[in-house]
Amino acid sequence: MGEETRNTMDGQADAVVQAGRIGELHQYWHGTAPGAHPAPFQLPPELVTFENRVKEQERITGAVEGHTGQAGPLVVALTGVGGVGKTALGFHMARRLTDRYPDGVLYVDLDDLRRDGSVEVADALGELLSGLDVSAEWWQRSFAGRSKQYWNRTRDKRLIVVVDNARYGSEVVPLLPSSPHSLVIVTSHGVLYDLDVTSAVEVAVDPLSADDAVRLLGKIVDDPRFRAEPETVAELAQGCGGLPAALQVAGHWVRRYRRRGLSRLVADLTTELHEKGIPMVEAVWDAAYGGLGVQAARLYCLLPQHPAPVVTAPAAAVLLGDGPQRAADALEELESAGLLEERPEGYRMHALLRGHAERRAREADPEGAQRAAARRRLIGWYRRQAARADLLAAGPRMTFAGLPGGTGPAADDIAFAGEADALGWLRSERLALYGAVRLAHEDGLDSDAWALCEPLWTHFLDHPHYADITDAFRTGVAAADRREHLPAMIRMRCQLARPLWEQERYDEADELLRQALHAAVSLGDSDGERKLKASTVEFRGLLKSARGDLAGAAADFETSRAAHAEIPNPYGVLLQTYLLGRTVLSMGDAERAVRLLTEAHRAAREQQRERLTARTGFALGRALRRTGRTAQAEEHVRAALRSARERGSGTDEARILKELALLVEERGDAAEAERYRTAARQLASEAGALPDGPHSS
Repeated sequence: MGEETRNTMDGQADAVVQAGRIGELHQYWHGTAPGAHPAPFQLPPELVTFENRVKEQERITGAVEGHTGQAGPLVVALTGVGGVGKTALGFHMARRLTDRYPDGVLYVDLDDLRRDGSVEVADALGELLSGLDVSAEWWQRSFAGRSKQYWNRTRDKRLIVVVDNARYGSEVVPLLPSSPHSLVIVTSHGVLYDLDVTSAVEVAVDPLSADDAVRLLGKIVDDPRFRAEPETVAELAQGCGGLPAALQVAGHWVRRYRRRGLSRLVADLTTELHEKGIPMVEAVWDAAYGGLGVQAARLYCLLPQHPAPVVTAPAAAVLLGDGPQRAADALEELESAGLLEERPEGYRMHALLRGHAERRAREADPEGAQRAAARRRLIGWYRRQAARADLLAAGPRMTFAGLPGGTGPAADDIAFAGEADALGWLRSERLALYGAVRLAHEDGLDSDAWALCEPLWTHFLDHPHYADITDAFRTGVAAADRREHLPAMIRMRCQLARPLWEQERYDEADELLRQALHAAVSLGDSDGERKLKASTVEFRGLLKSARGDLAGAAADFETSRAAHAEIPNPYGVLLQTYLLGRTVLSMGDAERAVRLLTEAHRAAREQQRERLTARTGFALGRALRRTGRTAQAEEHVRAALRSARERGSGTDEARILKELALLVEERGDAAEAERYRTAARQLASEAGALPDGPHSS
């Protein structure tokens, strides 16, 4: 139940204003001072095997030097086929040009955010705002709001923004920084005809020339055979089509067979080309695959089953199903063969190699039984780890799936150090978890599909990635319906409604809640089912509140409170009393609000609900101020301020500082009130809030 109002962050604000008694204001800075945040640098480690593209680099450098900033930021669009090295060139140029753009380098891969071919650009803006030190608690909910935040945060900056894997210019334009002195590097397979930008330069990235390809091979592997047989090296480079993604694998393959003559190795590839009619680049990948050990070859074929672009070592162990050590050895072998690239966040497989791995998997496992078993293991493991992380991060709450058992010695549980670690894991594995929901539903594992949505609710409340959450919970609704699990059918609809109404899609949310309430009539009389009925009414009240129907919201919270009292469910009574008290205060009935919020605050303390103790206390302080009891109000508001700082909630802190300003102003201290308001504005500004947004003064 409590998750309906939860909104805590695991980050911390940079500015903290500590107020003692009236007349004192102490200001501290966590880390760097205002305006002194370290410049973001979101590029992976540089590849030592990058082969300079002199013409392309000269063109980009010339465009940068000639850019006056009079027509907006400079956009450099790198276009070319997959595997040609567009991203590597973009990264290389971004590193070279950092001195010209001292405010940092941001990176977003649109393919990571793509769902059914389209990108929710608001989520891409959220990724970029995170790179600009705007934590998710300060994000605006709407696309328009996030756009304004991004423009405000990038104003007067000299930034580089790398936008990878764009398909349409309409995906790129909203991601352009507002500063005309910034550089945007975009990669795409084709020309972005709808890129309506004045200062745009298209740079076609062609396959490497024969000489450049040979030099790249020489960088990948220092082998005396290259110098002894230059014509054979040129043949190999030509067979790879000048694609760095293929040359990487070819170089590692040659290095693997140091005792074989280079001519013999290349002759084997040529035989494959003529006898089987497959391109040499495919033959190169086949040769690298053929040289793998049994476990590494199995893992290579199974990696495309992972639903995210990066796989971690524990997830790879689950796919392989043969223990963490064997998986670690297999990953190391695949990396040494050039078939995987290790990144700080895990292992990434190039899209071309992913396609090759899928083809080899269909040959090795034509019936798909091994791949299906690997997916089941992976889905079950992600479901268990997410449920464990959710329990640690959010505590006991209303869930219906339960904690699944372990998946055996081949898949160890993640050792979470605490709440922050659990939340961090949910954040880092976000793409895999959302992907696992889709994968489970596609495989008919409907119980797993909707069960995975339950812990994703905890992540969503702190990280509003709307495309992900709406896609996941729509799938959860479909899975629960197909499974005919009545509580899940109701719960999934309620939870899907919230991101919809937060995006002002009120009618869709209303229809979902209408369906949920209709289905709730069929629930039984167990305590859990009665709690679910009451929760569904609460969700309807929250929607009414979002739409401005305060009287209707109050009626629903009253109904839900009575239902919880009958069970009895003390926490449910506490939560509904708090929601009801807040609502009647907004309706202008401060005396009734004081009574309700006093009751809620007392219950929160008795139940040792730290977060709700602070929030009920703050709401009670606001109500007391409106009834003229400023001394009592100040006591509660200051306690809430201490809690907000301990929790690191910058949005709560700014809101409380503004309430303190009203309190001291009513006591006649205008100067002190302005100091509080200034502190709130400074905190919001440093955190990236809009000057006129809901988190600012």
